[in-house]
Amino acid sequence: MARFRIPDRRERSHISKSARTGAPGGVRLLRDVRGSALLEFAITLPLLAVFVVGIYDFSGAFNQKQKIEQAAQEGAILAGAKPMSDIQQIDTNPASLQPVVVAIFNSLAAGGVLPNANLGVGCQMPPPAPTPGGFPLAWTYTISGCSTYGDRLVITINRGWSSATAPVAAGTIVTVTYPYHWRFAGVLQLLFPGYSTPTQVTESATVHNQM
Repeated sequence: MARFRIPDRRERSHISKSARTGAPGGVRLLRDVRGSALLEFAITLPLLAVFVVGIYDFSGAFNQKQKIEQAAQEGAILAGAKPMSDIQQIDTNPASLQPVVVAIFNSLAAGGVLPNANLGVGCQMPPPAPTPGGFPLAWTYTISGCSTYGDRLVITINRGWSSATAPVAAGTIVTVTYPYHWRFAGVLQLLFPGYSTPTQVTESATVHNQM
């Protein structure tokens, strides 16, 4: 079986010269070289495009992760400084936690993470009524309609955290979850069948209770 080899620079120069002088077979070889170069370009261009878009998209995901992490830290610091006087398991909506939710929401809205924030479509403050967060002294706030996809911002505030080792310390854990939509999700689904989008970005922050 015959093998086709791409000529090197010297051979290409010779082929081009042969083509100009009308040497037998020179034109055909020159067409083969140009056809091979065009084929290589057609194969590498889609991969290069995916690579460039991927860099842009992953940087966007990392940027959103950093903003969610910062919002969780701000919320944890504020919650840890709040008094525990209204933090009881029977209290379905502690007043001391509502400013924490507002601070987290405003931080994400200012960072551009919540496109529909304060547009009157449901993604706005004051905070909605929370639900039990899975821990004795935890509450979960779910804020819907924060993007054109109907994304939900989920904030869980657990004021009953305690360290597992001595000396025992009491603290607060704030967890923030919000999805990231990949801009090249269609390409990923072609390359990796079964790939799901969006990706839920979850960040937590823990502080000691001050009061």
